[in-house]
Amino acid sequence: MGQYYVDSVKDGKKIYYIIRSNDDSAIITEPTKYLKHKLNQRRSPNTVRRLAYGLSYYMNYMEEIGLTMQEVMDMKYAEQHEHFIKFLNWLQLGNHCDREKIANNNTCNSYLQTVLGYYLFLLLEYEQLGDIKVLERKDVSYNSSVGVRFRRSVQAFQGYLPRQESVGRTIEKDKIITLLEHSNSLRTQLMILLLAETGFRIGELLGVKYAEDIDYENKTIRVEFREDNANAARAKNAEYRRAKVSNETFDLLLLYIAENRELISKSQYLFITLQGKTKGQPLTENAVYSALGVLERTTGIKATPHMLRHYFANERRRAGWEIDKISAALGHKHISTTEKYLHITDDEMADAMDDYFDKNGGLYDIDKLI
Repeated sequence: MGQYYVDSVKDGKKIYYIIRSNDDSAIITEPTKYLKHKLNQRRSPNTVRRLAYGLSYYMNYMEEIGLTMQEVMDMKYAEQHEHFIKFLNWLQLGNHCDREKIANNNTCNSYLQTVLGYYLFLLLEYEQLGDIKVLERKDVSYNSSVGVRFRRSVQAFQGYLPRQESVGRTIEKDKIITLLEHSNSLRTQLMILLLAETGFRIGELLGVKYAEDIDYENKTIRVEFREDNANAARAKNAEYRRAKVSNETFDLLLLYIAENRELISKSQYLFITLQGKTKGQPLTENAVYSALGVLERTTGIKATPHMLRHYFANERRRAGWEIDKISAALGHKHISTTEKYLHITDDEMADAMDDYFDKNGGLYDIDKLI
């Protein structure tokens, strides 16, 4: 364990992340102030938590090599650039955690982005600190979610590790059915079905309130952005959208509510803890992953909420939905994000090619060439 670690405190319904020293558990003021600033910017608790860990890793690295941030800001360009490259390499080797595993390049880069953002915050907060010379200003162009083209100026570091393209895992229908058949929990069965049928993120589903967000007549469920959910569930990107549920799954939802009406009515949330010390309280993400972990040990099938979200996207693609509709249903800001969800198998590609030539024939009449 390093010199610094991440802690959290709850004030009402808000969670604040802080960085402490292992010597005496004292709060380290400046990085903790930065994390509070990010919360005030309405960044999600999960994002701020990730920022906190990125900062703690860097602070432990600095402790290990015997440098201060002021000394880094006083460095010349080449020396400063080498310093951040060495930090990336340190992360890549897994020195920031207990796992003996090479860290993903994208993860390492994101931690460095966190660190550079913190340096910029300090430079804005205080005068005459020095400078981060390795950040080069450049203009970038991008399209908004509605196709409007924008240009803006950003400060970028020329030295990140090569980006690793990752394709999220999906899950097949037969495996979902196996999970449903081996689960003896009505709540878990309903959760699996709703994740697969709506494409909601787990934070969005756990934030659903049974009286406010469900249209019982039209059998739809609404994602409602709230920052004060008791279980810290949160809709990403402040998205508001609806999803239709099948008649069969909606019947299961009504059965689940009927069986647990007394507890649910006191909680307001659709998904709650049904037993134990936290009985009646809104269900947490950890509880969901724990339930899926039990099923994995029983069936040998790994399933995560995100895999079920990928399943939703691919089932809609196979049903002929256009990608913009799939993107809207998933709550993505950019079509390029949705594209990473779509898994086209070799068999599908072969069938598509066969179908094309069956309908269109070859490019040229071969009889004219021979």
